[in-house]
Amino acid sequence: MILFLLPAGDYDPTEAAVPWAALRDAGFEVRFATPGGKVAFADPRLTDLGFSWLSPWLMTRRAELAAYRRLTDDRWFLAPSSYADVDPAEITGLFVPGGHAEGMRTLLEDATAQQLFARVFIQGLPVGAVCHGVLLAARAKDPATGRSVLHGRRTTALTSLLELTGWNLTRLWLGRYYRTYRTTVQQEVTAALADPSHFLAGPPLPVRDTAARPGRGFTVRDGNYVSARWPGDCHRLAAEYLALVRTHAAGAVHRSG
Repeated sequence: MILFLLPAGDYDPTEAAVPWAALRDAGFEVRFATPGGKVAFADPRLTDLGFSWLSPWLMTRRAELAAYRRLTDDRWFLAPSSYADVDPAEITGLFVPGGHAEGMRTLLEDATAQQLFARVFIQGLPVGAVCHGVLLAARAKDPATGRSVLHGRRTTALTSLLELTGWNLTRLWLGRYYRTYRTTVQQEVTAALADPSHFLAGPPLPVRDTAARPGRGFTVRDGNYVSARWPGDCHRLAAEYLALVRTHAAGAVHRSG
């Protein structure tokens, strides 16, 4: 069972739906967990409200929005567990989407979610994270060392350039909407790493990938862990995370045989 950790709300619909669809279409069972076991919907500004004249650039695109609408009809999405009720022994992989609105804090600051992430990561199971989701990885501590599980690993996440660009474009009417925390995601994640060079920002001018052209996206894979920066990387991320899950599943079959 692949588990998606969602906040109480406000996550990015592309970052959840595109990897979910890749896994489901490949025949893998995907379930969900939220802070209180209640259904969690994506950031409404990204799905419905928009950004005035900036909507063509900042809102969720049509194909990805269709994937999200499909996700919200899924029976497991409509019956999530709470973080506390998840049985770690049932998990075969873990995925954490991001988002920047206020509701994301209900995931990123939750101690149970951090512990769950750390346990799965240390076990060597397939783990994926994108954008602010990488903050959960940075905050998840290895109990043997007291350090982040990302210490000694390479990663990417939402870059300061992307975060501050979104904020500067919208802050006159949306305030701190694009600034979940005063410290940027890149700054906090980098501080958790063994070496600042282990944070890979990718091309400075990112181009959105598509289902037909996933190579436009940017991801970083390190062992059982793959990460990405923003919604524009999610088709590539979905393909790489699916490959990780398939490799682990094949290995499990081999070991049991």
